[in-house]
Amino acid sequence: MAVFGSLITLFIYTKYFDKPSSGVIYSNSPFENREMRAMLTSFQMSDGQIDFTYAAEKTVHAVVHVTTRRTVSGGNMAENNPFYEWFFGERNRNDGQNQRQREVSGYGSGVIISADGYIITNNHVIENADNIEVVLNDNRTLQAKLVGRDPSTDLALLKVDATDLPYIEYGDSDALRLGEWVLAVGNPFNLTSSVTAGIVSAKGRGNLNVLRGNYRIESFIQTDAALNMGNSGGALVDTKGLLVGIPTAIYSPSGASAGAAFAIPTSIVKKVVEDLKEFGEVQRAIIGVNIDNVNSSVAERLKLDRVTGVLVTGVVEGGSATEAGLKEDDVIIAIGNTSVNTTAELQEQVARHRPGDRTTVRYIRGGREQTASLTLKNIAGTTGVVTAEMNMDVVFGARLAELSSNERRRLNVENGVRVLEVNDGKFKDIGIQRGYIIVDINGRKVNTVSEVRRFSDNESTLRSISGVQPNGTIFSYQFGN
Repeated sequence: MAVFGSLITLFIYTKYFDKPSSGVIYSNSPFENREMRAMLTSFQMSDGQIDFTYAAEKTVHAVVHVTTRRTVSGGNMAENNPFYEWFFGERNRNDGQNQRQREVSGYGSGVIISADGYIITNNHVIENADNIEVVLNDNRTLQAKLVGRDPSTDLALLKVDATDLPYIEYGDSDALRLGEWVLAVGNPFNLTSSVTAGIVSAKGRGNLNVLRGNYRIESFIQTDAALNMGNSGGALVDTKGLLVGIPTAIYSPSGASAGAAFAIPTSIVKKVVEDLKEFGEVQRAIIGVNIDNVNSSVAERLKLDRVTGVLVTGVVEGGSATEAGLKEDDVIIAIGNTSVNTTAELQEQVARHRPGDRTTVRYIRGGREQTASLTLKNIAGTTGVVTAEMNMDVVFGARLAELSSNERRRLNVENGVRVLEVNDGKFKDIGIQRGYIIVDINGRKVNTVSEVRRFSDNESTLRSISGVQPNGTIFSYQFGN
């Protein structure tokens, strides 16, 4: 009986109580180190938790606080209160009222990308700044010089005079997968860098209209990592501590984190940084087409077998697309070897190139797939180096912006550019006002600022201009011979 009882006790113990303990399994290999541990585990733990300590420790010291200062005039009521302007219209902003000079400050985050002091941040963080300083995670404050900026991607490159700085290496944003864990590292309140975690919620997220400019590139990584005001320009890193994006915007009714944040992928960031280092200006290549997403009605009208690709709604005269033989209602399905299904994806692929680069475009016309070679051009319609003047969105004293497809439909115009702001210059002299849509310059249809500049003989000659006023009436001016 004693032996039989012992056997029963042993069986019960081994069956129900003698279980292997939970925990992280580490390699006992002599090659093991912290990097190898990060690679081996992919931070897998038996209880399903993820260990972010390696990525956090590797990146937190390479994120800085960016502080800006600029001097502005005191302004009048119309400048400081948008409701005043809504009800009473624009007032003369040089009327001398309250024109005291005052200093305003701004702040954000930045990412050190090299030991010799190159720092990435957002353009909106440093725009119009007279002075830029960065505070390192060890509380050192350094003066920063602006190397260059690109409003179309909301990126800017700074340089500080320092050596042996901690920095973050680039990762591969293309390799990110939906549901993959990422960390957002920022220094929003100058309290030293902080870290939040989330997953990749979406890739290639576009049409947010958070950027401005005629050639804005919106193809964001969406994450639910908690971001707040001041995180802009910080780092989005993977679990290996590699930079995969630069946070630039949050979607929130309150201005605080609401689980929808957007970052510029490093596939775009690397190209912009290289251009700014080498040229001081982004060497943006364009195809020369107006585009829109394909929906069910478009697919049915064009007899596509599925909803796919990007619809060409117009081609620019003398552009790369025209020379390649593309036409309106063609559906672009690939740039080079990469498939594109949204306007954001197409823009991202083209943004990786410089003017003069050659690639291919695959498209559907009449139900058949075709392929054509493209020689990409710059915004001036050439393959030369892009200069600062080309990237300006001001012509004849007016700041302009191209119309989206939705705006063209709503305004019932085939083409045109919107007047965003009017300052001293020829447009102001002839009566052009904010909100006007310019559709024709010197007898030629315009879709972009560069076309307005080019068709007016690079701003030297203005013989005619026509368009639509905000109230829907048409205007047309003729000037001499």
